[in-house]
Amino acid sequence: MQHHGHKTLADSIAEPELIFEHAPVGLMVTRNRIIERCNLAMATMFGYERVQLVGQTTERLYPSHEEFEYIGERGAASMQQTGTYRDQRIMRHADGRMFWCAVSGRSFSPEAPYASVIWVFEDISDSRPVSADLTAREREIAARVITGLTAKEIARDLNVSHRTVEAHRMRLMRKLGVTTTGELIARILGMPGVH
Repeated sequence: MQHHGHKTLADSIAEPELIFEHAPVGLMVTRNRIIERCNLAMATMFGYERVQLVGQTTERLYPSHEEFEYIGERGAASMQQTGTYRDQRIMRHADGRMFWCAVSGRSFSPEAPYASVIWVFEDISDSRPVSADLTAREREIAARVITGLTAKEIARDLNVSHRTVEAHRMRLMRKLGVTTTGELIARILGMPGVH
């Protein structure tokens, strides 16, 4: 039974501001790749206080400037076509360690994709630990290998030669101590039984 004039817990939880602030995933609103606001889960995931992120470029969260640029280009192209972008990628914590995130975003204006975007970040490092010190290109190739893309498709996607992709993939396999693409995928995904 509800008392008139008093909000119940359910009423309070339904308020959009509380939903944003207390969502169990990282939420971030950006304008032209500048962080306008983020929730507590987002700041905690990356090891920052919210005041350290608001007003900053999202480049602060990427492992490198190169990844900020080419993931940005891919995101813009996707949001211009569909209004949304989704991927899984390695990001950088405030303490410098790398971790895997599942990321999705929705542009409020696909014709100007980064003008205003809401992002959802989920830390997936428990099931997918970063077990080696990877270069920016190796991180990009790892993110594509797990989606099942061939070396030729990865080369086309990254606008590099097929041989370049093969060379990076071989170095990646050596670093992770695997000998087949199947083992490489399993290692990246953190599947048991691959050491």
